[in-house]
This record gives sequence, structure tokens and C-alpha cells, in this order.
Amino acid sequence: MLFKAQMSKKSHKLQNHNYWQFLFSLSLHYLRSTQVIKSKGSESVSFSEYREMGSKALNLFLFAIIAFSTLSLKPAFAENEEDTGLVMNFYKDTCPQAEDIIREQVKLLYKRHKNTAFSWLRNIFHDCAVQSCDASLLLDSTRRTLSEKETDRSFGLRNFRYLDTIKEAVERECPGTVSCADILVLSARDGIVSLGGPYIPLKTGRRDGRKSRADVVEQYLPDHNESISVVLDRFGEMGIDTPGVVALLGAHSVGRTHCVKLVHRLYPEVDPELNPDHVEHMLHKCPDPIPDPKAVQYVRNDRGTPMKLDNNYYRNILENKGLLIVDHQLATDKKTKPYVKKMAKNQDYFFKHFARAITTLSENNPLTGTKGEIRMQCSVANKHH
Repeated sequence: MLFKAQMSKKSHKLQNHNYWQFLFSLSLHYLRSTQVIKSKGSESVSFSEYREMGSKALNLFLFAIIAFSTLSLKPAFAENEEDTGLVMNFYKDTCPQAEDIIREQVKLLYKRHKNTAFSWLRNIFHDCAVQSCDASLLLDSTRRTLSEKETDRSFGLRNFRYLDTIKEAVERECPGTVSCADILVLSARDGIVSLGGPYIPLKTGRRDGRKSRADVVEQYLPDHNESISVVLDRFGEMGIDTPGVVALLGAHSVGRTHCVKLVHRLYPEVDPELNPDHVEHMLHKCPDPIPDPKAVQYVRNDRGTPMKLDNNYYRNILENKGLLIVDHQLATDKKTKPYVKKMAKNQDYFFKHFARAITTLSENNPLTGTKGEIRMQCSVANKHH
């Protein structure tokens, strides 16, 4: 600042010849160091030479300032450009067809395999609820690490090969651009629509994690036998409020529950809280107190509309037809029962809170910017691929 002030003050006093001589004297050392001037003394330099060399000095001086400023500011700007966080339509420039491709693949797969939509809905819960929405769920086991897919909490998850189908379709159009984490989230969004649920605008820009989180799954995913207070606390840590939790559990409106997860309510004695009319059906579907793990024995979560995401689930649990302990507690606990009643009466109310909860879940601690990676194959981290 002092140099600038002195230069400005002297510049006002200098006229034509003196101005360039002054600039030359300031820049003489710099010019000599760059061999612009080698051995000439200042006494033998003419006015035209002062002006020419002074002009060169000024240009070099300004160039140096600009270059230095650019280098100094570049990291800050680069960092901002690299990490925009989650935004709507993140791939609009890099892969504008991405969301359309995913949507079409989800529709095609649903026509061939109806249960894929249930899988997409479960995936977003099982992945995003465990520390980060980073597609760690999709990683296969390695010699050193267990896959989240193989933990007890993930029992019954399937159709991962069809998620690979979606990834392959996206890769053909935009190689190495769209993350598996975003494909997981968007397939859930479009799967919800396939099941008759609301369309939920979701942000994108996630990147993929490089490691399984199997060792912490049970710390984050509540078990179906845990108290409703524990369930509320676990979701509350992600920013999902009580009506949001009640709405999320409305996903039990579709899909099925494996007998191994509910026989404790049937054997050795039937849980007296269960609706007697529903018990007969459950016993028919789960005839063995110790189900054969190789046999696919299950009960549909909602006998009335098993393929439709709707508020029939809430009417069922108010009639004690919930299959899991958590379903029963949801309908009887004083913290959640008022919302169950509202959702049983009003599907729009259910959809509103369901959409909010899914949005919050999908934005749970994502990897963005330069964190993580864009996997080439969803089941394998790039370093192992």
C-alpha cells in the first residue's frame, strides 16, 4: 500500500519523459534479472528507450500481479466450483438424459418384475439411513469386509442385479458421470410412482462411498422388534420428525414380510394383540415355528392393496392387523397414534409427510464435490474393479 501511495504521488509530479524514467528506474532490477536489459547504464538510455522499456516493465509488472492474483484465488474458486452440494438436476450439463434413462429403466423393470419397485423403496432406507446416502449398501463383500447386504438388518433385500442394469444403461450414454448413489435415490423416487405414490422431486450430486458400513448398520437401522421410542430417536437423528417416521413406516403398505421375522408372534402362542381374523391367514402362510431358511415363506403386508402404496396400511394397523411389533406399536403409542389416525383418514396427508421424510432421508450426509468417487460398477469400489 505504501509503494502504491508513493508511486501515485510521484506520478502526478512527473511529466512525459520523467514518468517513463521513473517507471524504468523502479523496474530496472526486474528487467535486468530477466535479461531485458543487460549492461546499459541509465545515463545512456534515450527518452524513446525509457518509454519502451518502461512500457515493457509495466506490462510485465501487471502480468505478474494478475498471474499471482489468479493463482492465489484459484483454489477458493475451484473449491466452490467442485462442490455445489446437492442440487436439482445436477447432471443437466454433463448428462442431461440421466434422469430420463433411470425413469424409463425403472418402468421397464417394473413391467417385467413388479417386486423391483419394493426393492428400490427399501434400498433408499437401508442405504441412506446408515451414516451416509452413498450407495455403500450396494458394495459386495470382499476378503476383508462384509457387505451391508449380508447383514441381518438387510434380510430379504434383493434385485441388486437390476440396479446394475440401470447403471449400465446410464453408463452407455454418459460413462463415468452418474453415481450409483444418485441412481439408488432416483430409482426409489420413480419406484414410488410405479407403486401409485407421489412424485417427489429429489436433488442429485451424490458421490459413491468406497467402503461397506456393515459394522455400524445396527447402530443406525432400527429393528422391527425395538420400541417405537428407539425408532423415533434413530430417525430423529437424521432430522425426520414424528409424523415423518409414521409416514415412512407407511412403506409397509407394499411388499411382504418373511415368516422368520414374525413367527415369534405366532409361536409357541399367538400374540393376543393380533386380530383373530388375521391370525388364521398368518398361520396359513407361516405354518412352521422355525421356517426353512431356503423356503420363501412370507405374508403380504397389506392383503387389500399389496401392490399399491396407500394409506390402507394405517387402517390395518388400527385394526391390529400389523405384522411386525413396530406396526402394532405405531398404532398404539400415544406419540404416534394421532398421526396414524390422520393418515388413515387422509391419503394426501400421508403423502405430504411421506414425501418430506423421503427427501430428508435422501439428503442424509451425502458425499459431494471431490469426496468419494463415481463407481464404474455399483457392486465394486473403483480401486478393486
